[in-house]
Amino acid sequence: MEHQPHSPHPHQHRTAADRVLFTGLAITLSYALVEAVGGWWSGSLALLGDAGHMLTDATALGLAAFAAWVSRQPPTNRHSYGLARAEVVAALINSLFMLIIVATIAYHAIERLRHPHDVAGGAVMVIAFIGLVVNLYVAKILHAGEQTLNTRAALLHVMGDLLGSVAALLAGTIIYFTGWTPIDPLLSLLISGLILWSSIRLLRDVLHVIMEGVPPYIDLPEVGHAMAAAEGVDSVHDLHIWTLSSGMVALSAHVVIGDMQQWQSTLARLRKLLLEKYAIEHITLQPETPKPEPEPIELHFK
Repeated sequence: MEHQPHSPHPHQHRTAADRVLFTGLAITLSYALVEAVGGWWSGSLALLGDAGHMLTDATALGLAAFAAWVSRQPPTNRHSYGLARAEVVAALINSLFMLIIVATIAYHAIERLRHPHDVAGGAVMVIAFIGLVVNLYVAKILHAGEQTLNTRAALLHVMGDLLGSVAALLAGTIIYFTGWTPIDPLLSLLISGLILWSSIRLLRDVLHVIMEGVPPYIDLPEVGHAMAAAEGVDSVHDLHIWTLSSGMVALSAHVVIGDMQQWQSTLARLRKLLLEKYAIEHITLQPETPKPEPEPIELHFK
């Protein structure tokens, strides 16, 4: 059996990614306190909700940064792949956390519609505008970094915050000029719906990785046929492709060849094909010679 180890991400890229997460954490946590005080003073649910959301963002960013550090730990006898999936676990926790946040904001918004509350529109406008600028900056630095499931989950929290700041700004503006306070909880419900959609999509992607599904951008039959068409290969079976963590795709397969003496050159061709065409680096291939009778394999490529 031949095994091609996965090449880890460059250390400087990981260090830069960690720096981005910690920068976002510091900025978000600082302004969460400002919005919380402003929301309490002005009586704005949208602003208080946004402050609470920013606090959870800080938690999410802290978890993401910790998971990024854990994922870089080397393989051990108990974890032969290392702890790369720590980032996937963090993304799962953060996506579930977002669903709880959405439910909480929606509940309080409905209660505010049933029991209206006075809101200081002018103060809400000012604080929400500053929050919008802060969230835009944090979203920008996260988006510029490495797009793993982990950073996607952290970015989802920040984007939800950004939309919350937009909602609070609009609510404050409308209340300031018209005095119509129901706009505050109504916009909160709208933003909650948008965040819910993104959270469910991220959760679906995370669960797909946990269930070792084929990456969505890879067609398994296409890969199988391409491998089977390589020079020196008779057929391919027991082909499996899955994601270990973001950017780390693994493949294993049994390769039937006519001449075992040519296996090394055939293996080199297959490695080159899988790396250049499908960006698969972590490869395990088992060479076999043809058997007298065909095997009842469901996925058999010739």
